[in-house]
Amino acid sequence: MNLKKVILAGMLAVTTAAMITGCGGQDKKAADQKLPDKIVIGLDDNFPPMGFRNESGELVGFDIDLAKEAAKRLGVEVEFKPIDWDSKEAALQSKQVDLLWNGLTITKDRSEKIAFSKPYMKNAQLLVVRADSPITDRAGLAGKIIGTQEGSSSIDALDKNKEFENSLQEVKKYGDFVNAFMDLEIGRTDGVLVDSVVGRYYMTKKEGKFKVIDDKMGDEQFGVGMRKDDKVLQDKLNDVLKQMTEDGTMTKLSDKWFGEDITIPVK
Repeated sequence: MNLKKVILAGMLAVTTAAMITGCGGQDKKAADQKLPDKIVIGLDDNFPPMGFRNESGELVGFDIDLAKEAAKRLGVEVEFKPIDWDSKEAALQSKQVDLLWNGLTITKDRSEKIAFSKPYMKNAQLLVVRADSPITDRAGLAGKIIGTQEGSSSIDALDKNKEFENSLQEVKKYGDFVNAFMDLEIGRTDGVLVDSVVGRYYMTKKEGKFKVIDDKMGDEQFGVGMRKDDKVLQDKLNDVLKQMTEDGTMTKLSDKWFGEDITIPVK
């Protein structure tokens, strides 16, 4: 074999090895991007009607029903894991959970840290006081105490309304909105700033106890949170949410939990 043939054979061997290595790398990358057999969903299990425990201790709610149906269509097992909602992004990034699915508002700050599905529900912030309170508007809460949930989008709404926030005597932060409403009911606070989906649902369970004095603290949208590198999961989940929009599942579940369709069509 002459020198040219030796060089050519060597070049072919290197090229073949590179192709094999390259294909193996691509296969590994594709395998890494496959959906897992089980998806763990992090949630606040005291956030009615999105996700909460009924009298039997079972997890129920709009997002619970929606996530179960989505998991069924994705062909994966689903596990719901209650977490400290104030540390939700940390739980996601440390892979304690795979998704944050519990009335999670899409915000600019959160979008810098995590990825979101397409929005599927509209929301707003409500200021609620006791029904017998003389307070009738936002200005009436000057020098008063309001409660809200730590780590919720209500905190973001306050940050965007600094003049109102600075007028308050105190903002008490709770682990969940249920306890915030309990303190309002017994007079420990003068108002609650709350997600509309939670506030209106809670008020129906305590008819005649509370009233809304302001529903213009900010319009929002809910989405499902996930790690930014889970692109396949994001795409497949968006496809499933779109399917549930088109076949009426979203509307049916919204009617069940809210008495009306407050979902956003996923396209």
